[in-house]
Amino acid sequence: MRNGFTTGSCAAAAAKAAAYMLLGGNRISRITIDTPAGVRYTPQLENIMVGEEAVSCGVRKDAGDDPDITDGALICATVRILSEDPARDGTVSFGTQEDTGTGIFRDESRIFIEGGAGVGTVTRPGLDQPVGNAAINSVPRQMIEKEIREVMDLFDFRGVLSVEISVPGGAELAQKTFNPRLGIVGGISIIGTTGVVEPMSTRALLETIRTELNQVKAMGASAVVISPGNYGLAFMRERYRYDLDKAVKCSNYIGAAIDMAADLGFQEMLLCGHVGKLIKVSGGIMNTHSREADCRMELMAAAAARCGASAGTLRGILDSVSTEEAFEYCLKEGIGEQCCRFIMEKIEYYLNKRAGGRLKIHCIVYSNRYGLMGATEEAQAFLEKIQETGSREGIILGEKT
Repeated sequence: MRNGFTTGSCAAAAAKAAAYMLLGGNRISRITIDTPAGVRYTPQLENIMVGEEAVSCGVRKDAGDDPDITDGALICATVRILSEDPARDGTVSFGTQEDTGTGIFRDESRIFIEGGAGVGTVTRPGLDQPVGNAAINSVPRQMIEKEIREVMDLFDFRGVLSVEISVPGGAELAQKTFNPRLGIVGGISIIGTTGVVEPMSTRALLETIRTELNQVKAMGASAVVISPGNYGLAFMRERYRYDLDKAVKCSNYIGAAIDMAADLGFQEMLLCGHVGKLIKVSGGIMNTHSREADCRMELMAAAAARCGASAGTLRGILDSVSTEEAFEYCLKEGIGEQCCRFIMEKIEYYLNKRAGGRLKIHCIVYSNRYGLMGATEEAQAFLEKIQETGSREGIILGEKT
């Protein structure tokens, strides 16, 4: 399947091209950037507008074979010179304070990145960017700055530039995403950690999970650790001395992974993961992708209501952006421990229901902010058994026949 490139890569490419045309005075049709994944990206430029004080251009998002809502969107960048004076520090203001803020001119910070039309604004805490900032995530910001610095160095420009990222039709596109629910208003987010979009093929993912489980079984294991991903790697190492890298990654396919483990003859499994993912299991959701289901706050509110939360606490939970923010309301109400117990009971119930007696399941749920949220009764003993075996692979071997 064909890979694509993130909105972050598109923004970085458009910004670099606009800076090149502004500082170099040459009109170009293509530009090349390096993505964090190490893949070079050379897109065609569109909507080029060259002026004396600013240049803008766009790069059309190509998501490859991934069914991405932003596929085909035009990601634009406008670059302006704010100051050409390299001799002194000072204050550089642009726009209004409400719209874009004010930046302090330092030699090491000469690029100001802001969001324009079609790029969302963060209105709630708990996201990659602070409240009030454009929803241009950290890695895309770093990419934009890196690529523009290359151009500034090429033309020996020592002044200050502003970069405005915009997306025509972005506000309409955002209504098809979870941005409004997350508190990002007015447009889409500019995101991406590797710069590359890898297609989400359900069949390929499921085959990968099955292959990993087969490999563990072929080593003689009678039990296996499964996790949606490596989120919480440090927690598992510090708390349980377990390296999450050794777990079989099931992505969002928790139910399918249970079925596969049972079909392959595993006797036991441990599911461990972040509360933001596993709280969905407390509602019987076995495919946790946000496209399939996202009722994290509703499930947290249900647990809180079951534990006697006030109406104000329930409203706070339902208005939260993240499960960690929602859990804070439970703590303030003094019902945090009760809520965790209730959630774990429901998770254990639905995991065992899916297993149908075919294998024994344990579970550990954690949070980056609060650490251990809950564990089933024998989960820790299960991990201790792994350490006792001394197995390099971190698995429990079955009895030799």
